[in-house]
Amino acid sequence: MNNIKSTFSIKDLENLSGIKAHTIRIWEKRYNLLEPMRTDTNIRLYDLKNLQKLLNVVLLTNFGYKISKISKLNQIEIEKFVVKIQTEKTVNNHVLSSFKMAMLNFDQPLFVKTYNELLSQKTFSTVFFETFIPLLEEIGVLWTTNTISPAHEHFISHLIKQKILIEIEKYQIQQDSVSDQTYILYLPFNEIHDLGLLFLHHEIVTKGHHSVYLGRSLPIENLLELNNHFKKITYITYLTVEPNEDEIENYIQVFKNTILKENSNELLIFGRKAQIIDKTKLPINIKTIENIKDFLFTL
Repeated sequence: MNNIKSTFSIKDLENLSGIKAHTIRIWEKRYNLLEPMRTDTNIRLYDLKNLQKLLNVVLLTNFGYKISKISKLNQIEIEKFVVKIQTEKTVNNHVLSSFKMAMLNFDQPLFVKTYNELLSQKTFSTVFFETFIPLLEEIGVLWTTNTISPAHEHFISHLIKQKILIEIEKYQIQQDSVSDQTYILYLPFNEIHDLGLLFLHHEIVTKGHHSVYLGRSLPIENLLELNNHFKKITYITYLTVEPNEDEIENYIQVFKNTILKENSNELLIFGRKAQIIDKTKLPINIKTIENIKDFLFTL
């Protein structure tokens, strides 16, 4: 936790806001927009209040307001202005900023408040596609540029996972019966990125299908037991980090010869690495899925 940031460089501000450092410096010099601290070597550092102000200013400029007008407002006036001019076109930018601030401050109440406001207007699936996916993609970039620490990423991912689980339970409680088709969701051994898989579990359950969620890091041989319990199985997995690219072809062959041997079951592969698999070399009962929405439409 010692790596958690409470101050940010101008490069961090650029990464978080999408505004070039050069532009930020101009806004700072010409309009006194931000009030940076200075190190002994005269390097600018910005606190969370400066970051929050910048994110709100960016939202207003995206909406068409001139920086010269915005710069005359104080922090409270800017925040009120942002709330006042919110429309469907800007709400997602605003909530993304709120979620980022919640992440940077480890502020669970802010996350919950922002989430509940969204859920009062949209379905959970819409919130996930329109807000959580862009948020997670942006967080991935922020992590790789060292703008945030792993603690930030773990914090926000856990909260999103918590919301998915709550929504799943709502439907499972209401379910009277399920279809004969069984979907078994798992991640390969050493694969731990399970948010996408968990969301698929949610979507399958909400459409009335029988879904068995096995989660992270499961060796192929551990799936054999499932073949003894269910007759019509569609296995679903996500390949994000594992297996390595040069091992994927072998992984698919082992799965075919072990789990899909002498039955009519199938395997669907999602995730970043699904895009690099040569579809022409796949067995007939193993498919890669690149578009989640297209798959969900067929359920």
